[in-house]
Parts: sequence; structure tokens; C-alpha cells
Amino acid sequence: MTDDAYLFLLDDVSAPLGMAPAAVEDLACMETPAVLAWLSAQGSTPTSPYLRLLPPEETAAIPETAERLPVPLSDEELSRVRHRMAPESLAQVEEELLAYRDCADGRDGLIGRALAAGVPPHRVVELTGVDPATVAAAASG
Repeated sequence: MTDDAYLFLLDDVSAPLGMAPAAVEDLACMETPAVLAWLSAQGSTPTSPYLRLLPPEETAAIPETAERLPVPLSDEELSRVRHRMAPESLAQVEEELLAYRDCADGRDGLIGRALAAGVPPHRVVELTGVDPATVAAAASG
């Protein structure tokens, strides 16, 4: 296994391997000189139906004969690629987990601000549903 995702070109567009990079918005690697030069050398474009992308854990599935290029992805980009490749049943649960992460982000800061504003700790516990120890930890840090 490698730490890089891979761009590669398929011979058959009907093969269900990988995903089109164009389906994942704003991949920084697609604008790099290395990727643009590789695409040009292959006679391809970023929107080619033959161009595919796989995350690091799945690159062993790339056919041996396929032209390929390792590309670094940020953690956020890699998360989006994995999410887009997930079956729909898993994608829905992933959406819920992402929503949870987004709403929980900054939780301790919010609890700290509530306590500083005078909301009693027991009321913070009632309103948020978090453990009283979490409220105490947010109050001290």
C-alpha cells in the first residue's frame, strides 16, 4: 500500500474502477504542473472519461498496464474521495457522521462561553446532553 492516491487511465470507460476526479470538486492536485504535464503526455484531459482516481488503500486494484501517477491529497480531499466512492447506504451514514462532526466542532469553546456567561453547569448538561465531566473539563480548560 502507498500513502498517495493515484490517477490512472483505463482502457475501458465502462470498468467500475475508481472514480472520475472531476466528480470530486476542487482537488488541488489537478491544477499542479506535474498532473497537467502527465495528462498532456498521455493525450488526456482532467475531464476525460478514462481518467480515474483511487485512494491509497485501493491502488493495488489498478491494472498493471494502466498509465498511473501518484498524487498527494489533503486529508479533507481524501475524505471527499472516499465518501464519493462509498456505496449509497454507507454514504448516508457518513453524511450523518460528518454533520455530527461539524456540529460538535468547537463544543468545548461553546460550553466555556456558556459557563462564562453564567449558565449553570447543570443547565449546560441538560441543554447539551454531554457528560457532566465534559462540562467540568471545558470549564477548566
